[in-house]
Amino acid sequence: MKKTKYVVPAILSSMLLLGSFSPSEAMAVSNAPIADSVTFEKSWNDNANVPIFVKEKFAAKHPSSNAANALAHLQKNEQKYGIMNAEENLEVKDVQKDDLGMTHVRFNQTKDGVRVEGAEIIVHYNEKNELVSVNGNHYPGLDAETVDTIPAINGNMAIEAAKSSVNAPTEMEYAPDSELVIYPFDGENNLAYKVNVTFLGDHPGNWFVFVDANNGKVIDQYDTIAHATEGEFHDSVGTGYWGEHRDLHSTKIKLPNQSAQFLLSDKSHEGLEGIFTFDWNTGKIAQNNSASWKEEYHRPAVDAHYNSEIVYEYYLNEHGRNSLDDNGMPIVSHVNYGTNYNNAFWTGREMVYGNGDGDFMVPLSAGLDVAAHEMTHGVITNTANLQYRFESGALNEAYADIFGALVDDANWELGEKIMGPGAIADGRHALRSLSNPSQFPVRADYIPYGNGEGMYPSHMDEFYDLPRHLDNGGVHINSSIINHAAYLTAQEIGRHALGQIYYRALVTYLTPTSNFSDARIAIIQSAEDLYGEGSTEAEAIASGFDQVGIYE
Repeated sequence: MKKTKYVVPAILSSMLLLGSFSPSEAMAVSNAPIADSVTFEKSWNDNANVPIFVKEKFAAKHPSSNAANALAHLQKNEQKYGIMNAEENLEVKDVQKDDLGMTHVRFNQTKDGVRVEGAEIIVHYNEKNELVSVNGNHYPGLDAETVDTIPAINGNMAIEAAKSSVNAPTEMEYAPDSELVIYPFDGENNLAYKVNVTFLGDHPGNWFVFVDANNGKVIDQYDTIAHATEGEFHDSVGTGYWGEHRDLHSTKIKLPNQSAQFLLSDKSHEGLEGIFTFDWNTGKIAQNNSASWKEEYHRPAVDAHYNSEIVYEYYLNEHGRNSLDDNGMPIVSHVNYGTNYNNAFWTGREMVYGNGDGDFMVPLSAGLDVAAHEMTHGVITNTANLQYRFESGALNEAYADIFGALVDDANWELGEKIMGPGAIADGRHALRSLSNPSQFPVRADYIPYGNGEGMYPSHMDEFYDLPRHLDNGGVHINSSIINHAAYLTAQEIGRHALGQIYYRALVTYLTPTSNFSDARIAIIQSAEDLYGEGSTEAEAIASGFDQVGIYE
């Protein structure tokens, strides 16, 4: 399919990845091997997505801001939006009313009732039930195309093929699941099973594997592990890695021998299932024989538990969000993971922190911004669900960085609390910088795909056109361009307004395949929603994107 990018005129009108310093092999996007029988010479077909952003200059009054009227509007204006047979090919995904009184109706594109991967359309109403904008991505030629949506294999067969393709271990923490989808890839619309395979162990992975539903062959796969580098309620106290005093919420239990144990299990927050911190070495919730967690061994767990609560409270107090899914899901962390493991990551369900090697990195749970980064990946998973590759993946990583810096507001650096003496001696005092991204180098194998200077980019002129097999197409590297735009904006309007605007765009306007230009439009629109068209905040957002070379 040929890509058509446009902004339709209205009628009447987002794993922290460490750079190039040793040991670089430990910081690869994924260490999981791929079966020899699976080859991927095809190009990712992001070219079929057609972004839409229509702003009605004279708002159209609808009887009600509901899904039926939104669908009727799209059906009536199919030539304008390029969405043919909307009533047949769109399915309601979600209807949300926000604090501004606006209603947002989100649709999935479908074909004969089968969801089209990555294709979503959102219709937005103001508080007066006036339709004010439409945005999203869809595949305009799919309606006229014949696609057999009856699979020849079942979901269990697809799961076995997916597990084999990523060398998944026999025992996994979560059972793989599958969904029948239309998967546009390499110019073809494939009937496929989308299989999610998640596992920890020596080579952790959170793979999405697309298995042809007709012949069982793997069409495509990518790992979304977001690496950091490439009983009775009680108050407790603890000591973090750097010696900080930590006030903790723990749970006291009585053992059969009448002795007491304290667990890093916090169920003190109304509406939240709990905050739980596990010790990877034992496979159990971290335990101590007193309410004072001051032994050196406990320090990574103390930091993870404490930081999880800080991030939870940030999202609750700043954005009214109850946990990562906004529905009180448990917040789970694992510490003491691996041996000399210079990484931390979001598995798609929970956070995992290595203890570092003591030279290049210290325990990664020591960084509040690292915890906020990984937990923000969880927020992204449960909102826009930005696909973890190319520009949408770079947006994913940028959002995690930006909110990491907003939660840990000491500076605009990421990961300064987790850098070890060896890294600092080599001049690496942080993982990345939002204020000055280009002070840090990228890995040597990325350099040929950039402008030759080999530094993190601050502008689109320095964009790394990485292939899919390197950093999932540049998700960690190119994220620094969005990071810098956010930093520049914050210098004009402050952290609070920046967080409000970027968060609104994430939950209201962005879709799985949004690119940098889509993000600019969505984030400006969010500023206008919150502060008004022509406001200082909206102009500052536009200026930030202008300064890094991102335009509509």
